[in-house]
This record gives sequence, structure tokens and C-alpha cells, in this order.
Amino acid sequence: MEKDILIEFGKTLRRLRTEKSISQENFAAICNLHRTYISDVELGKRNVSLENIKRMADALQMNISELFMEVEK
Repeated sequence: MEKDILIEFGKTLRRLRTEKSISQENFAAICNLHRTYISDVELGKRNVSLENIKRMADALQMNISELFMEVEK
């Protein structure tokens, strides 16, 4: 159950990032995070902190609530 949310968050993050035509490397730079961290998040291998979720939402030009609404779709 806990792993499911990590996988869904990661899939959603990848979908939103690719819809905006942002590479993992550029996305990581915008978020001020390492590319391998972004990769792990997208694969559901990382439990993301609220601070990093905020960075990712900002990079996608979304509110955190909008990002989570996308995850819940």
C-alpha cells in the first residue's frame, strides 16, 4: 500500500515533466536536485520530502495541491 503512492507519484511526475518537454537533467537542475534522485522518484524508489515536492511542483509551475490532484486521477 505505501509503495503504491510512491509509484503513482513517480508516474505522475514523469508524465507531467515529459508533457512539458523537460528532460530529467533539466528538471533536476530547476529543482536543484540530482538527476539520479529524480530518476529514483519517478521509479517509485524514493519517499519524497515535502520540501522536494514543493520544488518539483514549482518546477512544473503548479501548486502542490494541483500536483497531488494529478496523482489522484
